[in-house]
Amino acid sequence: MIPSSHLSKLYQGQKLSLLTDLYQLTMAQGYWKNGMADREAVFHLYFRKAPFGGHYALACGLALAADFLQQFHFGVNEIQYLGTLRGSDGKALFSESFLNFLQRMEFTCDIDAIPEGTVVFPNTPLIRVRGPLVQAQLIETALLTLVNFSTLIATKASRVVRAAQGDAVLEFGLRRAQGADGGVSASRAAYIGGCTGTSNVLAGLLFRIPVKGTHAHSWVMCYDSELESFEAYANAMPNNCIFLVDTYDTEQGVRHAIKVSRQLLEKGYQPLGIRLDSGDLTALSKLARELLDEAGLADLAIVASNDLNEHRIAALKESGAEISVWGVGTQLATAYDQAALGGVYKLAALKDRDGQWQDKVKLSEDAIKTSIPGLQQVQRYFHESGQPLGDQIIDEKITNTPHQIIPTLTDQRQHINGGQAENLLQAIFRSGKLVYNFPSIYDIRAFSIRQQALFQQIELANYPVGLSPELDQRRKMLIKQHAHA
Repeated sequence: MIPSSHLSKLYQGQKLSLLTDLYQLTMAQGYWKNGMADREAVFHLYFRKAPFGGHYALACGLALAADFLQQFHFGVNEIQYLGTLRGSDGKALFSESFLNFLQRMEFTCDIDAIPEGTVVFPNTPLIRVRGPLVQAQLIETALLTLVNFSTLIATKASRVVRAAQGDAVLEFGLRRAQGADGGVSASRAAYIGGCTGTSNVLAGLLFRIPVKGTHAHSWVMCYDSELESFEAYANAMPNNCIFLVDTYDTEQGVRHAIKVSRQLLEKGYQPLGIRLDSGDLTALSKLARELLDEAGLADLAIVASNDLNEHRIAALKESGAEISVWGVGTQLATAYDQAALGGVYKLAALKDRDGQWQDKVKLSEDAIKTSIPGLQQVQRYFHESGQPLGDQIIDEKITNTPHQIIPTLTDQRQHINGGQAENLLQAIFRSGKLVYNFPSIYDIRAFSIRQQALFQQIELANYPVGLSPELDQRRKMLIKQHAHA
């Protein structure tokens, strides 16, 4: 079961097998014509550099990817569309026989992946795909778009939540997100990253994420006075009152909110707080806190918004701002200072015609772009206290030396003293069938928060991540072999 499925709902039941780049399909026809379509292959999805100038990411998007894979099939509509495409000679781009092959094709790959909410590091595979070459190739683009964006936003959310130091963080970014699907995916990822709720009601419906929000400046401006607008809102929504106090004059707005809050209490309702959306948030929050406390309203929250990110929140906390809830919109839902995660999907092994594995490596003059071969697994070592000690990437096809790690861009061997290893990549699909029991989004979020807490006391820049000595040696041999080819 995938409780967070939403793709088919957003696209009105349209199959998403064409959520791909054209070159995936042209390569697929090439593999098919050359008798390679059913050769067993292994691909890995990973990122080369951690986002936002940090050292880690928070894995996210697996449930969305599994949703896509369960539906992966070329129906009549998709086949008919592909039949309309033309090559440079004006003739059909895809042969009728190949399109018939696509329509008959059933998804049969094995998928292993790191669970959502796990703290992950550069070059470690988030997803491993093993199966017929043509199938593994055709799902590349969809997996990348579903995992890259969600992982990016979940990571941004974790940074924002960490800056808030235990205060509630609400995701308010739908109106400036990258379209409806981007907005919904961002809300889900932000919640997994640690946010306590969202303003996005569709995300609330689809994922059962708590939804939050009261009124905007336009509500205040629709009335002859601010006080009248607050009273009208309190009358209409007495159990959902956070008053936006900066439409005209913030101090006066706080005083109006105090007056109406007292009226609510007299009627037996609990006002929730005020919201600041402009100005000097430190000074205004201190003033508001003083006024609220003097009025006997110490339990009312002060919510802040206004183009916040982890850096502004950290600065406001440092300055002593009296803010208890943070509404973060544009810079969270759009991952404002980094447009994309930059995840990649690379072939790592292919069986030859005799059924023997042939490891594959992509070379580059840029060392960071040289790929890792083999049937990879990520082993995380833990101290008996539960503290993570290091991540070792191994090749499951060969015997590996435990407790030794060689970072991918250096030759300096690092040793992990003791600890028990746990495989991070878990079985998700076997022979095309879902075998993983997806937890609820609440359990994923709780796991994510525990993961972040585990790594919070670690100097992440020095956390050991790299290859086993055997995989490192195999990689270097392939690099040398191809360099002289």
